[in-house]
Amino acid sequence: MELYKLIALQTIAHLLADYTFQSKKIAISKDKKGFKSKYLKWHILIVFVCHTILAFDYKFIPYSIGIALIHWLIDGCKPLLLKSKLHKGAFFIDQLLHIAMYCIACVLYYNTTKWNIIFNPEVSLKLIVLVGLFLFLTKPANIIIREIFNLFDISFSNSKGQDLPNAGRLIGITERWMVLVFVLIGQFSAVGFLIAAKSILRFKDGDLIKTEYVLIGTMLSFSLAIAAALFYRYII
Repeated sequence: MELYKLIALQTIAHLLADYTFQSKKIAISKDKKGFKSKYLKWHILIVFVCHTILAFDYKFIPYSIGIALIHWLIDGCKPLLLKSKLHKGAFFIDQLLHIAMYCIACVLYYNTTKWNIIFNPEVSLKLIVLVGLFLFLTKPANIIIREIFNLFDISFSNSKGQDLPNAGRLIGITERWMVLVFVLIGQFSAVGFLIAAKSILRFKDGDLIKTEYVLIGTMLSFSLAIAAALFYRYII
């Protein structure tokens, strides 16, 4: 159980370092310039700090260094991946490598070192996972939906500029949090009502292409939230 708790904490560290604390400007710079990006070293420093702090043990520092160095290598080589035939799936390959990397580090650490948490609040695995899921359903979920659109060449150009900046992202985060809470408390009918209400609202728009684009985004958004809730409810 302690190993799973450590992996859960390191997952939160990854979400913070690779999403919450990484701006779009930094991500674009790394994707274009790789090792030559001036932001890469600062991003790697954040990766190291997040993974170190959320291990709650100074003996994890060598493993955090390893995670940061391999993270640096993966991000530095990403431009090569983006120029290859696998460019559409570059984001998912990149994330799978990062996840595999810190999971292996956790297993190696756990099998060779006794986990001696400096600050042990006796937090349960369920609470850690719940925090991680709420964090996952914010910026990470928005980016995953965007990358799924890119993977399937789904795009929409809003020439009218009528939507508020970032409004869609905020709506997405809010609806995913609501879905997560509704499923966790067993109010599945409320989820159905939320989907129906948003669908009716969007279909009032006369732009069919925009409606389909938003509908796909909505379905992906709800799917991620429902999957996260079911994972917590039936697996954790």
